[in-house]
Amino acid sequence: MEATLSLEPAGRSCWDEPLSITVRGLAPEQPVTLRAALRDEKGALFRAHALYGADAHGELDLARAPALGGSFTGLEPMGLIWAMEPERPFWRLVKRDVQTPFVMELEVLDGHEPDGGRLLARAVHERHFMAPGVRRVPVREGRVRATLFLPPEPGPFPGIIDLFGVGGGLLEYRASLLAGKGFAVMALAYYNYDDLPKTMETIRIEYFEEAVNYLRGHPEVKGPGIGLLGISKGGELGLAMASFLKGITAAVVINGSVAAVGNTICYKDETIPPVTILRNQVKVRMTTTGRASSMPMRSPNACRPTGKRSPRSSATQKQGTISSPLTSHCAALACTSWWVLTSPLEGSLSLTLWPSWMHGSNSRLSSTNSWVVRVMGCPLKYNLLCDGFQGKGTNTL
Repeated sequence: MEATLSLEPAGRSCWDEPLSITVRGLAPEQPVTLRAALRDEKGALFRAHALYGADAHGELDLARAPALGGSFTGLEPMGLIWAMEPERPFWRLVKRDVQTPFVMELEVLDGHEPDGGRLLARAVHERHFMAPGVRRVPVREGRVRATLFLPPEPGPFPGIIDLFGVGGGLLEYRASLLAGKGFAVMALAYYNYDDLPKTMETIRIEYFEEAVNYLRGHPEVKGPGIGLLGISKGGELGLAMASFLKGITAAVVINGSVAAVGNTICYKDETIPPVTILRNQVKVRMTTTGRASSMPMRSPNACRPTGKRSPRSSATQKQGTISSPLTSHCAALACTSWWVLTSPLEGSLSLTLWPSWMHGSNSRLSSTNSWVVRVMGCPLKYNLLCDGFQGKGTNTL
């Protein structure tokens, strides 16, 4: 019997969609190696492999069979995707053109030799970033430079502004995926893109206010408020927007700072200067992976929450308080995961996720690494594999 490799959904799926991988037609308990590979938009190759054994009926279902070795071990149905590593060291997999898919090749080889086994079966699968029918609308309105993604069906939809971090430009892959869940999402550029400033020494919140007003006034966005989604510098700016601006109903911040870092934030006559780096309090060590890891030069006990309030900006003093286990010392300590609750900010609910894996030197993401955030009655699952939300329930903000 000839071996067959089956993928479900067949042919194509979205990047944040679970993929079922099954091999049939093998000999009972036959050892096999599964390989996965794809090339990014610049031609860089990413690969992963895992060693498996067929069951007594000659079948292999990755949802039930644990990997015996390779790029990962254990029961990881999506391991062949999340464990892909670049041939070029430290090269990052980034999707810049969401209108084209990543094309993934999967192979089944006889035995446990990743590069020497006989090819038994092969399949090609497309991983897309726009669900069928999702609309992509470039935005050049006033100073705003963005892309709006709308679900296929008629609106109005809950609106979200999506912000990324240092490096700038316009990244759309998270917004495009989130639009497939029933949200109107605007991927917003704020520097190093088109005619926007090339650097961000000073960031003016008036630009973001213009974007908020545009999205709130869009005929396919339902109000009265919108949500914010930001990571890193984008998360920091999300908290600033929630502090200063009206119409922000919810904010979810991933690994964002609770203070201005590296640049000044201004809004009208308010100015928030950046925090400074105490270089004599930080040491840098090189890990076994060759990556630098910074740790504060103090005992872990000194970083435990004390219950004391840390200094707050004038904007925060006016509109809310920061209740957080993080202090200026703990922020550099990659030891655990923290939820930072910011409340109330113009009646909004803000959560900051500060996970230790963002700072770890040799951690690897798992398909089970996810958090669920309940925002105004709508559970939103943030999945680390796809950097996207999965909305369920009422989809209201």
